[in-house]
Amino acid sequence: MMVPGALNLITDVAGLTVGNAQDDGLKSGVTVLRGAAPFTAGVNVMGGAPGTRETDLLAPDKTVSNVNALVLSGGSAFGLAAADGVAAALREAGIGFAVGPHIVPIVPAAIVFDLANGGAKDWTENPYPALGRAACETASDFALGTVGAGTGATTVNLKGGLGSASLVLPSGYTVGALVVVNALGSATVDDSPHFHAASCEMDAEFGALGPKITHNAGLTPRTKMNPGEATTIAIVATDAALDKAGCTRMATAAQDGMARALWPSHTPMDGDLVFGVSTGGMPLNDPVADPLNLGHAASICLARAIARGVYGAEKAPDDTLPTWQEKFGG
Repeated sequence: MMVPGALNLITDVAGLTVGNAQDDGLKSGVTVLRGAAPFTAGVNVMGGAPGTRETDLLAPDKTVSNVNALVLSGGSAFGLAAADGVAAALREAGIGFAVGPHIVPIVPAAIVFDLANGGAKDWTENPYPALGRAACETASDFALGTVGAGTGATTVNLKGGLGSASLVLPSGYTVGALVVVNALGSATVDDSPHFHAASCEMDAEFGALGPKITHNAGLTPRTKMNPGEATTIAIVATDAALDKAGCTRMATAAQDGMARALWPSHTPMDGDLVFGVSTGGMPLNDPVADPLNLGHAASICLARAIARGVYGAEKAPDDTLPTWQEKFGG
């Protein structure tokens, strides 16, 4: 039986830390995943409008095998500059890929569009490099919901947010997910408080309401319907030893969790993306069964993390949408 880890966060995967920084007036922020050592990463993109940095080098046939950090950021294309702040902080700490006498931090990044969420976006200097540095230099057992890159996230009917979840497999491997839920569609069923991910819920982690008994599956799904204004970006991680191809396959399987939790998913108007990460702490015992089980666990973790991110969102001034707790809590 799979059970949640001690924290039910991606940081249950030993060696990983998460830092968050946000500007509440901006209604945006940055989330950074770091490792105690460089870690292996892959990526899978299924949305039609992604915003990314350095994801090409994660392909299995590319030279660099490890990365130093992953960045999830708000700010649309402006948010890609968050990786500049992370790279600068890592370089100052002597962390990166050695090229002769030079240190080059490897920092892939992905962004969500949160520019139309009611926050003050009239900056004269791009705020994201500073937010990236601050998130890189902070590591903690983090809150969910309105924090980090999830600060300004929305769905079609509710505020989104930063979500995370973990599982410990019978084999002893740990799998975790971290996600910014800024979906084109909805995490809840029709106009009810029930989450699409209800069948994956563990320990009443997002309300214990269970699945909705009936579902208007024939209806055209509700969406934001504005190109470029939605993306759900995620990281799934494990301590099982996977190469870049294995990380990519785990990320691909995890996209099933996004499809379970968000209706619709992977449309031409969002940038749905999942990074796959391995810290390599535990060797594979079965090269066939272990990757299969890791991919399944990653998809379950991601579905749960999405619901937890929406469930944990908090009300803030000038919000354009209610939180789940405002609309259904109490």
